[in-house]
Amino acid sequence: MTALFLLLQAGVIEDKLKNAPDTGYQTGIVIGSFLPFVLLIGIAYWMYYAAKKREKNQ
Repeated sequence: MTALFLLLQAGVIEDKLKNAPDTGYQTGIVIGSFLPFVLLIGIAYWMYYAAKKREKNQ
């Protein structure tokens, strides 16, 4: 399921980049497409660190 979603998203991003009016728009598309993944990785790391710290205190 995830692989299908990533393939579909890659196609949409490529189409947006081809039809972008200028480089600023292209930069925004790239940042906007990677930002959710970076945030999820950050949240996962924070949860891991909090659980590890909680386990150490017990």
